[in-house]
Amino acid sequence: MAKTTRREFLQIAGVGGVVFASGLLKACASGGAGTAKTRADAAGDFYFVQLSDTHWGYKGPANPEATVELPRAVEMVNALPVAPDFVVFTGDLTHTTDDDQERRRRMAQFRERLAPMRVPTVRLMAGEHDASLDRGKAYEEMFGPLHYSFDNKGVHFVVIDNVSDPKGMVGDAQVDWLSKDLKGVARDAPLVVFTHRPLFDLKADWDWTTADGPRVIDVLHPYQHVTVFYGHIHQEHHHNTDHIEHHAARSLVFPLPVPGSQPNRAPIPWDPAHPGRGLGFRDVDTEPRQPAYRLREIPIGQEA
Repeated sequence: MAKTTRREFLQIAGVGGVVFASGLLKACASGGAGTAKTRADAAGDFYFVQLSDTHWGYKGPANPEATVELPRAVEMVNALPVAPDFVVFTGDLTHTTDDDQERRRRMAQFRERLAPMRVPTVRLMAGEHDASLDRGKAYEEMFGPLHYSFDNKGVHFVVIDNVSDPKGMVGDAQVDWLSKDLKGVARDAPLVVFTHRPLFDLKADWDWTTADGPRVIDVLHPYQHVTVFYGHIHQEHHHNTDHIEHHAARSLVFPLPVPGSQPNRAPIPWDPAHPGRGLGFRDVDTEPRQPAYRLREIPIGQEA
C-alpha cells in the first residue's frame, strides 16, 4: 500500500484544518511535527478515531441540522485512506429524555446510524445524557457494560464510567476494579483511559468534573505513560495532572463556551454561515513501541 501524506489525508477526508499535539507519553516520536505513521508505514503502529457527544435526538436552535452530523461523521471515517483499528465514542451518544421508551428508541436509532461505518471495531461508552437518569440500565441493555478494558497492539485501554451515578462519581467498586485491572500492566507500558467527564476539576459549577476523580488519578499516577481522552465539554482542551495528560474532544452537534467565558454553559449560538464551526472529531496515531502519540482535531465543516 502506498504511503499517504497528511495533505492527501485531508483532501480525501474533505476537511480543512488540523491541530497537532505530539509526544503525549513524554517519548520521542519517530516522525517530525507534520508527519504521521499508519499501519501501512510500520508494523505495530496503529491509529484510532475518537468521536464524542453525538446527542442523537437533540432538537433545538444550537444546531438545526443535528440529524445530519452523525451520518456525516460516518461518511468521513469511511473516507479515511487507511481504516482505523477502532473508533471510540466518548459518551452522550443520545440526548437526554425522561421518557424511558424514547431513550431506548434513540439508542436504537444511534446504533442504526453506525451500521454503515466500515471499521473493524466500534467502542462505545455512556455519557450522562445516556445513563444518569436510570443509572445506565437502558445503555447496558442496548450496548453492554459501562466500564471495561481492552488491549490493542501493545497499548492497554480502559473505559471508565463517571456518569451513571447521578452525582458524577466513579464509585468504590469501580475504583477497586480499576486497581485490579491495572495490576497486570507494567508501570512503563502505554496506558490510555477513556472517560466522559474530565477526571480533574475543570469547572465544577458547570459539572465539568468528576466527584471522586482524584481517586482515579491516584490509581493511574504510578504508571509512567498515561493519556486520558474525554468528551463532555464539547471543545478541544488540554490539561496535565503531573505526568498524566488529559485531552478533550469536540462534539459532533454543538460547541460549548470556553470554561468561565460566560455566566453559564449554554451552547454557542448557531451560525448558518459556518455550520460546522466548533464541531469535529479526532484521530490518534500511536507508536506503542516507543511509545508516542500524534493527535489531530478534524473539523466537520468550515472553521474560523
